[in-house]
Amino acid sequence: MITVKTMKRWFTSITAVAFILAVIFNWSLLVSSKKPSDVERAFVSDKAQHLADTGDEKLQATTKLAEEKNSVVGVTNLHEALEKIQELEKRLRDIEFRIPKKYPEVEFLTYKDRKRILVTGGAGFVGSHLVDRLMMEGHEVIVVDNFFTGRRRNVEHWVGHENFELIHHDIVNPLYIEVDQIYHLASPASPPHYMYNPVKTIKTNTVGTINVFGLAKRVGARVLIASTSEVYGDPEVHPQTESYWGHVNPIGPRACYDESKRISETLAYSYGKQENVQVRVARIFNTYGPRMHINDGRVVSNFILQALTGQDITIYGSGKQTRSFQYVSDLVDGLIKLQNSNYSLPVNLGNPDEHTIEEFASIIHEMVGGKSMIINKDAMEDDPQRRKPDITRATNMLGWQPLVPLQKGIKKTVTFFRRELMRSRHSERNLHNPVDSRNANSIHNGEDYNDL
Repeated sequence: MITVKTMKRWFTSITAVAFILAVIFNWSLLVSSKKPSDVERAFVSDKAQHLADTGDEKLQATTKLAEEKNSVVGVTNLHEALEKIQELEKRLRDIEFRIPKKYPEVEFLTYKDRKRILVTGGAGFVGSHLVDRLMMEGHEVIVVDNFFTGRRRNVEHWVGHENFELIHHDIVNPLYIEVDQIYHLASPASPPHYMYNPVKTIKTNTVGTINVFGLAKRVGARVLIASTSEVYGDPEVHPQTESYWGHVNPIGPRACYDESKRISETLAYSYGKQENVQVRVARIFNTYGPRMHINDGRVVSNFILQALTGQDITIYGSGKQTRSFQYVSDLVDGLIKLQNSNYSLPVNLGNPDEHTIEEFASIIHEMVGGKSMIINKDAMEDDPQRRKPDITRATNMLGWQPLVPLQKGIKKTVTFFRRELMRSRHSERNLHNPVDSRNANSIHNGEDYNDL
């Protein structure tokens, strides 16, 4: 007798079989109807052609490798083995010569001697040379720059190095990192640049300095402030000593830079007294060298650019006003000596070798040559008439003095500018050799580097 339970069981079985048959039928229809597309046919054809073309090359390479293995296996005595080793060493040297080293060789420092150093404005003219020296000495360097006047290519040869870090950051905003020393160089320094946005210049040298000292206070870092000879204004004392208070127009066109740098020094010593932050202050005089902005409006860059391009060399004023010019490697040497010293009062870093602007124009004109004429135009407002540092304090306290003669320094700078003007493609790099920044004595001792 067929029960209801049995009928349910049969119905379930028949349904399951029907479902399975339907799935198999639909799958067979799908497989039989799928045809390769034109793209698929083209891909298979190209792949087959590639294998056919490269088959002979692979066969030849495999045969050559087998022959080399057989030649090594066939060595029967020690003399032949030594010859094979020498041949392999020669091949390795050839390969190493063809593959350029990505980074210069830096010193190795143990964890006790290696410092984490922050350089604000480290992609700028002076900052990049300082970074080169610190990297070559084996320290860990962090560069912070907003690239207003700095350029990434000034430090691109270090990007990717395990000791180097580049941060795109404006120092008017707080920064939170761990460091042992800080070089605060962030600020536009040439008149056209700091006059372009006077309020921004003031903020960088005030709010930016406050942020730097806030960081130093938190982590216990020592701070070197890059001040300037502009704190002396149009001086009434000559040469200028660190005890001179200056003669500055507080509302003139240069005031945004002059006065904000004076406030920066005030902030430095206020943090030193109130928060026990270790402070160093460098008053930097006119500096020149490779990586200067080619059109930054300073005396050196203006004269060289005008002479190289055949324009008239322009002197603003009578040309009797004086300046003292130091090569950038001398300045970097002084900054590092000051940072690592126990002296906390302001220190002049400049070259006491004084020249009139007229003399300086003649030096560059004779070195570059060409048909440029030296012409005079109206004087700039608040342009200092005399500028010469008294470096007695730097000599006595730091054992520092400039070493690079003006003629040799200018020659290096002219070569850099000439190569910069000759560039026609981005791939044509004009990189200053970081090894040149290792030792300020290199040019003084007569060494001539071909790679700038």
